[in-house]
Order: sequence, then structure tokens, then C-alpha cells
Amino acid sequence: MGCYPRACRLRLERSAHVALALCWSLVAAPVDAATDLAELSLEQLSDIIITSVSRREESLGAAAAAVYVITGEDIRRSGATTLPEALRLAPNLQVARADAQQYAISARGFNNTLANRLLVLIDGRIVYSPLFSGVFWEVQDVVLEDVLRIEVISGPGGTLWGANAVSGVINVITRPAADTQGLLVAAGAGNRQRGATTRYGGTFGADGHYRVYGKYFDQDNTRRADGLPLVDDGTRGQAGFRADWGTARRGFTLQGDAYRTDIAQPVGGSRNLGGANVLLRWSEARENGSNVQAQAYYDRVERDQPGSIREELDIVHAEFQHGFDATKSNRVLWGAGYRYARDDIENLTPGLAFLPASRNLSWYNAFVQDEWRLRADLALTLGVKVEHNDYSGYEWLPNARLAWRITPERLLWSAVSRVARAPSRIDRELFVPARAPFLLAGGPDFKSEVSNVLEVGYRAQETSALSYSVTAFRHEHQRLRSFELQPGGAVFQNRMEGSTSGVEAWGTYRASARWRLDAGWVELRQSLRPEPGSTSTATAAGLGNDPNRWITLRSAFDITPRHEVDVMARYVGALPNPQVPAYTAVDARFGWIVSKELQLSLLLQNLFDRSHPEWGAAANRAEYGRGVFVKALWRP
Repeated sequence: MGCYPRACRLRLERSAHVALALCWSLVAAPVDAATDLAELSLEQLSDIIITSVSRREESLGAAAAAVYVITGEDIRRSGATTLPEALRLAPNLQVARADAQQYAISARGFNNTLANRLLVLIDGRIVYSPLFSGVFWEVQDVVLEDVLRIEVISGPGGTLWGANAVSGVINVITRPAADTQGLLVAAGAGNRQRGATTRYGGTFGADGHYRVYGKYFDQDNTRRADGLPLVDDGTRGQAGFRADWGTARRGFTLQGDAYRTDIAQPVGGSRNLGGANVLLRWSEARENGSNVQAQAYYDRVERDQPGSIREELDIVHAEFQHGFDATKSNRVLWGAGYRYARDDIENLTPGLAFLPASRNLSWYNAFVQDEWRLRADLALTLGVKVEHNDYSGYEWLPNARLAWRITPERLLWSAVSRVARAPSRIDRELFVPARAPFLLAGGPDFKSEVSNVLEVGYRAQETSALSYSVTAFRHEHQRLRSFELQPGGAVFQNRMEGSTSGVEAWGTYRASARWRLDAGWVELRQSLRPEPGSTSTATAAGLGNDPNRWITLRSAFDITPRHEVDVMARYVGALPNPQVPAYTAVDARFGWIVSKELQLSLLLQNLFDRSHPEWGAAANRAEYGRGVFVKALWRP
């Protein structure tokens, strides 16, 4: 490739940035009251069983990772109405709302509405899109009253979960059907949104339970600082079911969902999104102490983006895992998986295209993890996953963790990991414009982005009233995405590098039997740069836009056994590019348990802030002002 005169180089840089704006248009165009976890002691909270860290059941207090658990009771008392809003409860996540429907959500940097380094699962079903290896948050929905917990890991999870679990894993786990029996009706309305949910659970056979649900949600336009609407209102309808049967020794789950979302945009008609999925899982605990689990699911996604693309995506995914005790002090977990996707795209505009329009993609993997109990208070875990994808071939994802139980109440742990973000269609097959000569072209040699990670963490329950967790981390990044200038335009390549480091801390203080306080603090520093010799038009801002600091505070207070008040405050530091000022938002919720059957609540949002932006360039970004939402929940 030849070099260019300065004038030609500047022209190509401007063209590449125009192309990036066109890429952005691809997706950015316009608990049950009986299970009140708030009443649990901190000792009981630390014993909550989680599965995401080691892919087996273990207590939260023993997990050698930076993991935060959002309980169903946390969600109820927050007043959250959508899954992204519920994720604001995790202090190790950065959640920024881009408009009425879209969010930028990440852990440890690289935040973007196209964020592609965070793996998200809902009841074991991976919900990222192979189009860009990220999550379309506007179509991820669950019945929040049915959520048992959300396990949020900040840090790599590639050894067990595979490529794209680079900076974290979000695992949404809903309640078994046996825990959601009878009728539930929930309805709410406010000055910006309204919605309703109906769910019914029953029994079948000698040991079977089921539930079915339907829900509807309507969101108003957001507005700019000058008061003009952004034309991003939308409606969403979803229905689904779950059935569980069998015994504690051998059980089966069958569940599925279907949804339809319509989102307005300024020109070209509405953005229509739809899909359906069905999942079957089998698990067995054997007498010798081993356990086996297998699951398979089918996921259908339809995406009609006027003026951009129309997509039909079909995914089939199957996996198997087996855990057993090799010796009294040695636990082995191994497994394998296969994933197939058929992605059909109709390119609707001469401005951009995915070429070829249709693609068959497959991924397969195998992993093994060995846990050694070196002594009563010291455990070593070694694991590796090998994963193959059609673009870059094999990826090796090793991990080593050491956990020292200093006392029964104190855990010191450390981990080293290698993780990768595998190429997606947008890296290899996006072209702007749709025909040559291209201003921006997919990179035929684009490889996986790689991060090497070191973590050190400390978790303690100092008293019966105080517990906390602190984690320090450093990520060294290689082969990050860049846009390299070549004759005629720019090409996707891997010529960026850098590092991310910081500290995450959170804790809980039980001030009294009726008052609980939660706090979180994250300090983040990220330094990204082109490799020597790179001609990249990309900057660090092209890979993400993150604050250096965010702080969360929550207070849950029971005035009486029937009256509760919750206050939630969050501070988010300024975003550098595009610049978004720092903001502080305070929400308050008032709950009234009228009877065993009826609960009422009032949510007040942004109490002391007339409005603030969270994402985007100043010229056309949404501002979020004061909000009111009233909700009634009825269980006859």
C-alpha cells in the first residue's frame, strides 16, 4: 500500500468518520413478597448460591471473582421497569441511556451502544448478536417479578463462557415455575411510560409446574435540551412460558418467549423488531457426587431497520457439561458446545451493505476446569477453553485463580486470564458505500481482539452488620479494532492497543433490622493508542466513552412492616468524547403492602435534577428529566 499526500490523507480521514456515522445508523437510527431477601442477615446474603463464576453452585462469599448479585427483592424495591434499568443496581456496571429504547452498558470500559465485550445470558441463552458481538438492549425483556437474581461478573469469563466474555458476564436467572404459582397481575403508568403484565402458574402431572405470561410496555419520546422530541417512542409486547418437571436428582426445563417491538424514527417509518426462542434443559445429580447438564435452544430474530438493513437471524445452540470429584480434594468440570447461525440480510440503502448478504456461521468449543483444594483454606483453579469460529479459527482462553480463605469471614483471591473478542460480521463484511470504491471496507484479515488480565480481590464480612468487596484490576489489550487508511479508503484492522486499570468496591451495612444501606465506587483509567506504524483514523473514543468514576448509594428502610421507602442515588463522572457532563440522579420509591394480595408503589425519578443527558453528542442527544411512575401488583 502506498503513502498519501497530506491533503488526500485528510480527505480519507473525513470519509472514514462519515462511514463510522453510517455504521452508527445501523443500530442507532432513529419477587414474590414471601421471599423478602431484604430481611436476610448479611451472613445469609453471603451464602446466596451463584453459578456464573465456576459454572457450578457455590456461595457468593466463596466466589473468587468480582461478582455482584442483584436479587429479585432488590429489583422490586428499586422500582425498575426494564431490564437495563435493573442493571443500574450493579455497582460494577456502567449503564448509560442513549434514548427511549437504547442503552450503552459495559464493565471496565469500552462502553458504547455497540458494546461488544460483555456476554449476556438469560436463563442460559446467549443473547448477543453475531452482527457485532454485542447486545441489542431494546429487545431484551423478562418479567421482572419472576427474576430470582442477576449475577454480574466484572472481569473475564472466557474459560467457561467463551469469546466475548472479555470484560464481564451478566447472567439473568428467573425463578423455577414451582415458585411462581397462581395469578399475578401488575400494571403501572407514569409521565413517560406505561405497561402491564399478567402471569399464571399451575401444575401438571405428578411433579410438573408451569407458568405462562404476557406483557406490554409503551415508552414515550425522549426530548432534547431545547424541548424538541427525538422521535424514539416505542411499544413492546412479549409472551412466554416455562415448565419444570422431574425431581431434585433429575430435572427438565422447557421454556420460550416471543416478542414484537416497534420503535419510531424520524424518517422512513418505524423500526420493527421481533423474534422467538425455545430452550430445553436437562440436569442430573448422580449418587457418586457427579452432575451432568445438557441444554439446547433455538433463537429467531427479525430486525427491520428502514434505510439500513432488514435481517433474519436463526441460531441453534447446544452444550453439555459434566462435573465430578477426581479425588477428595480435586473437582473437575468439563464440557463442549456448538452454535450455528444463519444470518440473512437485505441491504436497503446504497449507503452501506453487508457483503455477502447471507452468511452461515458456526462456533464450537470444549473446556476443562480443575479445582484443587491445596489445603483447608487454600484453593487453586486452573482452566482452559478452546473455541473455534469461522473468521479467526481457534482461540485459547486460559485462566488461573487462587483463593485464600484467611478466616471464615475473609477471602483474598487473585486471577490471571487471557480473553478474546472474536470477529463479527461488522468487522469483516460491512462496506460503505454498498459498491466499490469503498470509503470503509470490512477487513478480510481482521483477527480477534485479545486482553490479558490480572485481578486481585478481597471480600470480607467484618461484622454481622458490615460486608464489602474490593477488586483491583489491570487489562492489557492487543489487536483492538482500528480503521487503517489504504488506497481509496479505510479498512477494518487490528492496530490499536492499550490498557485499562482500576478499582471496584462495594459494600452493605445493616444499620438496623429495618434499615439497609448499599454503596459502590468504581475508579477507571483507560489508555488506548494506535500501534507504531498504524495509519488508523480511529481514536480511543471510537472504542468507547467512559467516565473515570461512578458512585452508587442505596437506602432501603421499612417504616412499618407494611410501609417501605427506598432512596437510590448515583453519580456518574463526565464522558470525554463526545463530551457529556457529570450528573447526579436521585430516585425515591414509596411502597405500601396493602395486603397479602395487593402491593402499591410510587416511584419518583431525578428528584433534584431538572434534566441531564447520559450519552451522545450535544446537538441531538436525549435529556432525562423528572419522572413519576405508579404501580399496582395483585396476587389473588
